[in-house]
Amino acid sequence: MKWLGRRQSDNVEDRRSISGGKVAVGGGIIGIIILLVNVFGGENARLITPVLEQLQGGQTQTEASAPLSAADEEMGKFVKVILADNEDIWAQIFTENGMTYKNPKLVLFRGSVQTACGGASSASGPFYCPGDQKVYMDLDFFDELKTKFGAKGGDFAIAYVIAHEIGHHVQTLLGTSEKMHEAQEGKSEAEANKLSVALELQADFYAGVWAHYNQKNLDAGDIEEALSAANAVGDDAIQSKMQGQIVPDSFTHGTSEQRMYWFKKGFSSGDIKQGTTFQEI
Repeated sequence: MKWLGRRQSDNVEDRRSISGGKVAVGGGIIGIIILLVNVFGGENARLITPVLEQLQGGQTQTEASAPLSAADEEMGKFVKVILADNEDIWAQIFTENGMTYKNPKLVLFRGSVQTACGGASSASGPFYCPGDQKVYMDLDFFDELKTKFGAKGGDFAIAYVIAHEIGHHVQTLLGTSEKMHEAQEGKSEAEANKLSVALELQADFYAGVWAHYNQKNLDAGDIEEALSAANAVGDDAIQSKMQGQIVPDSFTHGTSEQRMYWFKKGFSSGDIKQGTTFQEI
């Protein structure tokens, strides 16, 4: 992606050198489960993470955060550019639709973080907290995306994840998230999960819309990187890899095919009105 020399957002809080410590979930199955519980979402992972960490029998430990390396600094600048792109594009889209966009914050951290939605560790994956309207990311997640999930990686995979989480912010501003949670009340787990899938796929769609508006800054292969990431973290791909069987009623984010489809639909249309995931699930 073409990003060098472009505007950087002022709405990034870089806590990587002052994070409160690193929660060591290690390479065991507990750590992997925590990571998978809410990859690309995180809203539920913060609830189960403390419980699963206790099951490790005292393996959790605290480590001092290391100073930022040159590579860390460079990645921070990249994230600021991607957030700036989201700010500009969503402000334009909201204006075109007679609305006003409110910028979220993006927090970079290492190890663990406290949010208005509770505490979370790096294993939670990137997530959006509607309570403080902030996106939280430990960038080490993207190494996991390649090594554990088989995604291609690349800078646009990171851009896609950021755009997905900003998609959740858009849903908060539009009232979609609140309506979804209200609709889940009294539903069976399977029915509630279907609504969660619709919310996540719509965030993928919004990520595609963002990419549509940002085509002048894309390089060859960027969309393939995003689709590779979406494919790697489909519920069916994760369940097949981790437990050897697929349980559709337990899906919360959508299949690989669904996630790729809705990103591509957003990218091809650029029309937020076509993000009709709740009607099509």
